[in-house]
Amino acid sequence: MPPEQNAAFVCAMEDVLDVYEQSLDVARPVVCFDEKPCQLLQEVLQPIEPKPGQVKREESEYVRCGTANLFGWVEPLTGKRDVWVTDRRTSVDYAHALERLAAAYPEAEKIVLVQDNLSTHSKSALYQAFSPEKARTLAQRFEFHFTPRHGSWLNIQELEWSALARQALKERVGDKEALVKMVGH
Repeated sequence: MPPEQNAAFVCAMEDVLDVYEQSLDVARPVVCFDEKPCQLLQEVLQPIEPKPGQVKREESEYVRCGTANLFGWVEPLTGKRDVWVTDRRTSVDYAHALERLAAAYPEAEKIVLVQDNLSTHSKSALYQAFSPEKARTLAQRFEFHFTPRHGSWLNIQELEWSALARQALKERVGDKEALVKMVGH
């Protein structure tokens, strides 16, 4: 990281770390949010199951069947989590993801939200997707905290993506329905 960017990085990092130090509070749950694009890839040849003790062999050729997106969040102090599949990750999709997240915490005064600083991650997305009244009501449900630029690894949802990739997404997935089945939503 160039030295001239250190101040902004450290400032955002300390803000996120301060959020993570908060005690469990059901009125102000800390939730880490992110999205993950996924290529939909289909096998050209059906893989042959390896014999015991053999390494699985995978054909390098595949058919690209488009893309999908995963939205997900985790509440680190409770382990509560959600992940779902969408076609895209536009600002409007982000706004609907926040609506879904808010619905998961109907009793919370504020949802303390940690996320990266992707261009779609803004309150204005709510106003693109919903009426001004609904957008304002949703925006007031959240307290936004952003990881530093090039520091999205500070978002605990990134660990969730890593685990999902190792446990489920290591296989090729050829269509959205199979991806939905794989992630459980």
